[in-house]
Amino acid sequence: MSPVLAGVLQLIALTAALALAYRPLGDYMARVYSSDKHLRVEKWIYKGIGADPNTEMRWPAYLRGVLAFSAVSVLFLYVLQRVQGHLPGSLGFSAIDPDQAFNTAASFVTNTNWQSYYGEQAMGHVVQTAGLAVQNFVSAAVGIAVAVALVRGFARSRTGELGNFWTDLVRGVVRILLPLSVVAAVVLVACGAIQNFSGIHAVGQFFGGSQQWNGGAVASQEAIKELGTNGGGYFNANSAHPFENPTPFTNLFEIFLILLVPFALTRTFGRMVGSLRQGYAILATMVTIWIGFTALMMWTEFHHHGPAFDLAGGAMEGKETRFGVGGSSIFAVATTLTSTGAVDSFHSSFTGLGGGITLLGMQLGEIAPGGTGSGLYGMLIMAIIAVFIAGLMVGRTPEYLGKKIGTREIKFAACYILITPALALVFTAAAMALPTPGHSMTNSGAHGFSEILYAYTSGANNNGSAFAGLNADTQWFNSTIGLAMLLGRFVPMVFVLALAGSLAEQKPVPATAGTLRTEKPLFTGLLVGAILIITGLTYFPALALGPLAEGLAS
Repeated sequence: MSPVLAGVLQLIALTAALALAYRPLGDYMARVYSSDKHLRVEKWIYKGIGADPNTEMRWPAYLRGVLAFSAVSVLFLYVLQRVQGHLPGSLGFSAIDPDQAFNTAASFVTNTNWQSYYGEQAMGHVVQTAGLAVQNFVSAAVGIAVAVALVRGFARSRTGELGNFWTDLVRGVVRILLPLSVVAAVVLVACGAIQNFSGIHAVGQFFGGSQQWNGGAVASQEAIKELGTNGGGYFNANSAHPFENPTPFTNLFEIFLILLVPFALTRTFGRMVGSLRQGYAILATMVTIWIGFTALMMWTEFHHHGPAFDLAGGAMEGKETRFGVGGSSIFAVATTLTSTGAVDSFHSSFTGLGGGITLLGMQLGEIAPGGTGSGLYGMLIMAIIAVFIAGLMVGRTPEYLGKKIGTREIKFAACYILITPALALVFTAAAMALPTPGHSMTNSGAHGFSEILYAYTSGANNNGSAFAGLNADTQWFNSTIGLAMLLGRFVPMVFVLALAGSLAEQKPVPATAGTLRTEKPLFTGLLVGAILIITGLTYFPALALGPLAEGLAS
């Protein structure tokens, strides 16, 4: 079987699996966030944290819950790393340096999971499981909660109430992420991923020395790392490491986990607003971009020149032979079109245009399908922008899902789409202008610029993957990327929740002959075009200096 055919068959199998899971999971999540009943274990949690699960919140109260919980999480994870040397199960590792501890705490709480350290050489079992793995669950649940709050803004009228943050958070973990992660972890263990709490041990003798590895609860962390679109690996090699991702089947299974919840949330959206067709329109937009990017990535990586590339079946540098070009390309697109950041190959070794595709995937705002929750609310923001553009074309007030998109709403949407590019581009410009950050670049020229642009794009978009030729373990990068992650996560949430509150206060507007039919293919095409044009206008100059220049020169 040719490598190209193998890659196409993997894509077909993945699409079929996602299609089978789409309806049951989407409907189940809609029931979870619409139910007025609480499980017994949930009641215990509410009692323990002192929350009233039946109290409805307006958007400022909902936002305070998000920010307060996240601030406590950052502080807890920072302290846990700083005292690691005194904890049991530390494997002899000392405390993490302050700048790196801040970066890692910001990274995992914001669902970014950027890592400027070697996981197997820095983090003990307690920090990995009680710190990082816990944040994998709750940070993903926070994203889903904010998305559900925005959906309620569209579904409700004449009220500013968006639900209860603590209820949404707990249900996301207890009823959705935890059960799915248990099943996924069992599958990974059955396929060869490790799950233990062993210490450091030598593995064989190599040229007079030995290689050392430590074990860990890898399969369980790998499951929620992918399912929650987190991305932080137990080992530095991430999902290229055979302990995390041992076979071609587990590779495809992990891609399935990455895409599962973000795609299914579009059906949840359709159920909660009372129109499945609206959910299908958002799904069609996401799928169109995802398939297009995957096809383009496979073409660039299989399009080879010279006998070495012919013998390898494509651009194999930096890719695992057990996954090949096809599996690596599908994984790379899935991880950068979502906020996952997990990698099964070395993105810096992709072709110039292939590396540019991974960058562009993040720069779209990671909305196709995006992160758990963040992908849905990001796409809904873009839908509001699209109906506003359509309204300008025909000279009428735009409407979406029976809500008028007025001055207030479009300001919130505009602020949302501007904050992340501003963070990525301003920090990149500062790093290139100052003398010290440039010393961290392994490469010069266009590829070196791409390393820094990728780092800040990844941080600001809460992705977490990297052009790993950049040495980001410096005070400058730990601090600035940490700041970009925090601002890129929580400032957009302010505008999302403010928009949700504004929409919930409106009364429904009846559809007329002049209303744009947002459930039709025409709107899907308009939405795809708006996303690509807005992203292109924002990032094209930077892309022209980096991956485009490199790709055209090769």
